[in-house]
Order: sequence, then C-alpha cells, then structure tokens
Amino acid sequence: MKSRKGLLLVAIVLFGGLFFAFRSSVAGSADILLTPQQRLLSAVGQILTEQHYSPKNINDDFSRKVFRKFLDDLDGDKSHFLQSDINELKKYETTIDDEIHGTVIIGFAPAVNKIYEQRMKEVVTIFREILSKPFDFTKDESVQLDGDKLSYVNSEAERKERWRKKLKYYTLERYVDAVETREKNKDSANFVVKKDSTLERESRQKVLKLMNENYERIEKTFKEDDRFNSFINVITNLMDPHSDYFPPVEKRAFDERMSGRFYGIGATLQKDDNGVKIASIVTAGAAWKSGKIVVGDVITKVAQGSGEPVDVGGFDTPDAVKLIRGNKGTEVKLTIKKQDQSIVVISLIREEVVQDELDVRSAVIQNGKDKIGYIMLPDFYANFEDENGHRCSQDVAREIVKLKAEKVDGIVMDIRNNGGGSLYEVVKMVGLFIKSGPVVQVKERGGKIDQSTWRDDDNSVLYDGPLAVMVNEFSASASEIFAGAIQDYKRGIIIGSTSTYGKGTVQRQIPFGNRNDLSSSRTDMGAMTLTFQKFYRVNGGSTQLKGIVPDVVLPDQYEYYKAREKDNPDALPYDEVPKVPYQPWQSSYSFETLVQKENAKIKNNPALTTLNSNLQWLSKNAELPINLNITAFRERQKRIISTVNQNNTLLKSKEEMDVAALAADKDKFYNNPDQQKGERYQAWLKSLKSDMHIDETVHMVSDMAKMQVQTALVKP
Repeated sequence: MKSRKGLLLVAIVLFGGLFFAFRSSVAGSADILLTPQQRLLSAVGQILTEQHYSPKNINDDFSRKVFRKFLDDLDGDKSHFLQSDINELKKYETTIDDEIHGTVIIGFAPAVNKIYEQRMKEVVTIFREILSKPFDFTKDESVQLDGDKLSYVNSEAERKERWRKKLKYYTLERYVDAVETREKNKDSANFVVKKDSTLERESRQKVLKLMNENYERIEKTFKEDDRFNSFINVITNLMDPHSDYFPPVEKRAFDERMSGRFYGIGATLQKDDNGVKIASIVTAGAAWKSGKIVVGDVITKVAQGSGEPVDVGGFDTPDAVKLIRGNKGTEVKLTIKKQDQSIVVISLIREEVVQDELDVRSAVIQNGKDKIGYIMLPDFYANFEDENGHRCSQDVAREIVKLKAEKVDGIVMDIRNNGGGSLYEVVKMVGLFIKSGPVVQVKERGGKIDQSTWRDDDNSVLYDGPLAVMVNEFSASASEIFAGAIQDYKRGIIIGSTSTYGKGTVQRQIPFGNRNDLSSSRTDMGAMTLTFQKFYRVNGGSTQLKGIVPDVVLPDQYEYYKAREKDNPDALPYDEVPKVPYQPWQSSYSFETLVQKENAKIKNNPALTTLNSNLQWLSKNAELPINLNITAFRERQKRIISTVNQNNTLLKSKEEMDVAALAADKDKFYNNPDQQKGERYQAWLKSLKSDMHIDETVHMVSDMAKMQVQTALVKP
C-alpha cells in the first residue's frame, strides 16, 4: 500500500474547470462511453507525455515497469500473491501502455483487484489459524522480511510457511519483551509472575489483535478506488518520484499542510482500544460551540451532510481526520458514543482551524556570554489560494525582528526534516539575509533557462549578523534552494549530514474534473502535481541527486538510511547550467578558517567517530535475515539495544543548554489559554536543550560572532 510523499515543491497552481484532455470514448471504440477511471487514466497519460519535464516513452517497456511496481506496492513482502497469480496477470504486462493511451479499455487494475480481494480474505484465515497454536522458539530458523530478496511463492503451503515465520517473528518480539519484564520485576511486590506458556499465548494474542485491526483498516480504507489511485501514482512516479496524483481528499490534505489552514470541527483526535476518540477541544471551535462534545467521546461514524455514514471502527486517526475535515461551511455529522455508552448524532458546520503549532518558532540559547537566536522552520509553507494569506517568509521575518530585539549575537536557522514548499517563499526568505541578487535558476522542458524571475531585488537586509543553517538528509527541495543560496553567497555556514535529500525539480498542480469548492482549486477528480521544471543554484550546479553538501559535516542517526533521491532508480539525473553573476557576502572574518577548524574538531571527536561506526553497523544489520531462535534473537536484540542506547547518549549534548522563550512569546508558552498547547510549546523548548546538533551549531555561531568582534577591533 503506497504511502504519500511530502517532498513536493509547488511553484504554480493552475485552476481549471473540465480538463481538456478528458476523452469521451476509447480510440477505435467510439460507441463505448468511458468510465471516470478511464477518463482519468487517459488524461494523466496525455499530460505526462505532453507536459512533463523529461517524459519517458509510454511503451511496452514502461508497461512492464508499471506491472512490476504496482504488484510490488500492493504486496511488498510477497506474502499475499502467488506466482500463479502473477502468471495469470502476465497477459497485461505489455498492454498497460495501451490502456494509458486510451486504445484499449482498462483491464489490468480490475484483474488485480479481483485477485487481491480474494487473497486478502485468505490471508486473514491464514494468520488466525497460525496464531491459534503455540510457537517453538528453540528451533533454528530465520525469516527474511525484505521483499526485494524474495520470490513469489508457488503454492498455498509455501505462502502459509512464509506467514508462519513472519508471525513467529512478531510474536517473538513481544514474548522477549514480556520475559525481560518478568525478569526485571519478579521480586517486586504485587507483580504477577507468569509462566512461559502464558507469556507466549498472550504475545500471540497481541499479534492477533494487531493483525485483525490492520486488516480491518485496510478493508475499510483501501478499497477498489483507492487501489486505482495507487495504480495512477505508480504511473506518475515512474516518470519521476515527485509527479503524483492526489484524489480529492488527498488534494485537500496537501493544501491544508501547505497553507497551515483547514476547515474542521476544532478538536484533536487519538486512537486507543476503544476507537478514535476526542483528545482535546479547541476553544471557540465548532465542537466547542456545539456544547455536545467532550474529551473522551468516541467517534463511531462520520457522514458528509445527508450522505451515508461511514463506520470508522478500525480506522487510523489520519484516515478519520480526512473524513471529518472538508470544505468551508459544509456539514459533517458525527455519530458519537458517550462515556455512558449512549449514542448520539451531532451535526457540525466546518470552520477554519489555524495550525499555528506547525508554523516557524524561535528561542534564545545562552552560550556563555553569547546569546544565540534559534529559528525552526518545519516547511516553506504558503497559502496558494490567498495572495494575502499565511506565508513562512513573513513569519520568519517577524521572528528575526523579535530576536534582534533580544540583542542576539548570531542566528541558527534549523531546516532539518523540512521537505520543501513554495519556491516564491524561498526567494523572499533568502532576501532577508542578502542585499540583492539571483537566488535560483529554473530550466524549462525545452531547455530555456530563467535567470531573472527568481531573484531578490530588494537591497535591504533584515539580518546581517553571524548565521548558520542546519540541514539533514530530509531537508529537501525548497530547503535545498535556501541552503544552496546561503552557501553560494557565503552568507552563512551550512552544517549537517553528508548531503541533503537531492530534489531539484519543480512541480505545478493540474486539477481534474469540475470544481466542487468555488473558494479553491479543488475538484471532484483531484489533481496531479507534475514535474515541469528543474532548478539550479546560482553557481550552475543542480541540487538534483547530489543535494547540498554542508560546509561542516556532522553525523546523525539517519545518515545511512537509503531514503535520498539518489536511492530512487526513477529519479531524474544530475546536470549543470551556466553560472549567473552574483556578489558573495563580504564577511569580516575568514569563512574558510572557521569551517576548517570546525571540521577538524568533529573529525577528532572520538564520540562522533563511535556514533558513525554504530550507524554503519545498524544499517548493515537491518538488511540481514532475522534468526527466530530465542537465544540468537535475544543476543542480537541486546546488541541492537545497546548500540541504539549508546547512539542516543552520543546524540545528546554533554550538558543541557540554557534555552528560553523569547520575551515576546512568554504568554504563548506559559499563559496560553489553551493549556495543552502551552504545555506542548514548553515541551518543545525542553527538547532543544539536549540536542547535540544544535549545541555544536550554537558553539560554531558563537565562534563566528567572536571572530567578527575581533576583526572589528583590529581594524584601523
């Protein structure tokens, strides 16, 4: 089941009514009226061919790749389909391209659906039968969980054996935890010491409960239409990893994430054994105004206005949230089980909810006599549907003004795990730190390079002091443009993992179908994000595949995860364009000297050397088969836990930093009318205090500030 990606850079939102590429019949079959799915598939194929930055030929070879990838997405560990299923579907292996071109009616996805639904029902019977009997953990055998290293099974018996080993592994994990808990607490008062057989049975029961919930969720939330959407995404992703199809609900969720605004009931949800329940209520929100909803209420069904209610039992929280949120002013009906077990249906009108906890925020870190400002930017967010709406560049500017009022000696910009966002916002944000000049170059499908549009033409500089930018392997897209521009201009020092993510492509949104919300670009058939440009640094280099290589490299726990753009075989290649004229920042100290000093300090730090070695071992170990003998398993787990615990210690600063809220934010942190929100802000401050990467960066910025002062003192 395919997961959604968050690494998207949106430059343009195209609005439209009925998309021009929708056809009414299959070529050569004018008497056959196309279904919405056939119209959508045909439109996607036409857009990819005619508008993608670097389209691949949609031919038999492309068809084979779609065939393999779709089946792999549905059954990644090859525990559902049989080899005979694959053989039966082989007749579609070279006709999917014809389906995309609209010369034949869709046949592959429906055929897969029929087999998939049958196999899913069989698997439920299989895991329930296996988990009804005890496992023997003294037997020497192993399980391989990496589907890329497995073949499809040839018989029902082989499939059942594959499931037996997988379920044995899940049970063994829980059994070992239970045994270790017993060993630690056996002498404690009131602790019930259970026999091995009891712990083994309880472990199987836990796995059974987990499996039942998981397959119930899949049955309810991954229906035929959802699988078809995944099929469309396989096609778009084979062009490149960032061309995606968003069905209507996912399109709305994407808009919400980027704008920080959504329309809902004003409540947070969480899941427990009783289902999806109300965790907190936003004061003055729709739920609060109703006076009928309280914390602890369990949501059992969700209906869109007068529509048929959807049973959300078995739903994960994000799936329930997608149903409850919607367009402005629309009605949602919740069927709620109260704590006295009574059932009520409550009608609410969706209102705007502001996600300000996902916005930029800042703090002050005292480092000896130096006061360093810290700014965390989670996304390059912008409200694309409102020209005067919420924008991160304006929010960062406000944080800088507040930090300057605190008289900070330097600023740290933290864009770790920032997956990108608005290209326009990047340009505006770089402009806060440089006088003027180009920020990024953009190359069109035909090869034309735009060097003039994406530049800062404002000579004013909001902040001209010492600056460092923190990145990691999940800093992507817009984050890489920002870090690359700061690095090229030598405006600040980039610090982080060996490289950032490596996404150097630009997407635009193309809606399909008819608008269902006049206040936005949302339509009844969703939208597609299409890669139509690549961007390049002002020095001519692309961020594609290579990402940004920091000036100062600092290892982190994700360094050896194969999760960067370069790890995706369908990613577009790296290339370069001519450099554009730009004037580097004139620092009052030696930029190179500081970088060399910091890298030497990190290289000679034995703790960081140990951390790097540990990370390499964990990465290699994760690829090995898992021994299901309890003795061997416990030995392996002991080493893994020991290594992870050591890493957690190494990733913490030796001493907690002195971190405080800004004077202007004291009320938000300590006198927030929403007490839970205030407590979350305080917890965020606390989490910064022991972050080794922030600690290293703060010390480096302090050194920058000292060098700047020393240089100023010796000037005639």
